[in-house]
Amino acid sequence: MELLMRVSEGLDRIIVKVGKIAAWAGLLLILVTVFDVVTRRFFVLGSTKLQELEWHFHTILFAFCLGFAYLKDAHVRIDLVRENLSERTQWWIELAGCLLFLIPYCALVIYFSIEYTYKSFATNEVSASATGLTHRWIIKSAIPLGFIFLALSGVAVVLRKVVELFGPERLRQQVHDIEEAEAEHIEDITLPDFDRQDTDRQGGDKPGGDNPGGERR
Repeated sequence: MELLMRVSEGLDRIIVKVGKIAAWAGLLLILVTVFDVVTRRFFVLGSTKLQELEWHFHTILFAFCLGFAYLKDAHVRIDLVRENLSERTQWWIELAGCLLFLIPYCALVIYFSIEYTYKSFATNEVSASATGLTHRWIIKSAIPLGFIFLALSGVAVVLRKVVELFGPERLRQQVHDIEEAEAEHIEDITLPDFDRQDTDRQGGDKPGGDNPGGERR
């Protein structure tokens, strides 16, 4: 069980590092998009290369952060039944989901996307536009690489759940602490209280509500 924890933590560090580096593609995507819009609108300097570069950055952001998001449980879950089950049952569901669905699906995508990328490389595929980007195989390689990292995150989660289900109490508590720490950034987010804002707004519209003299602002 100690070995499983060390492997899981090693995969965690790799996936987190890759995800944090890939997240910078979001900033580059914003900068390229703003530059493209401004130059196109005010200087009539539209560029096909810039437009293609936008979806290149979007692909990098999605592909290399997908595994990071799953590992940190930051993706959207629509749980109608699972959330009402016991914690141990939830671990079994997560384990079965990874082994039966996530990892096999990643394996299929990786298998077919490698051939897809190789064909692009072998034919020296370029953009369909005459003024577009060349070396299309580079961005296509993000598909198998991204799903490799997603599969590795699935393996890390599987190892965690095995420890939680069958490991000693000390290691189970260690996994629990790791998962609690990862969830802190979501739990600390405070959503605006729209009901209170509506109530305050309605109270401000009433004569004398926020204005002692009863005068409207």
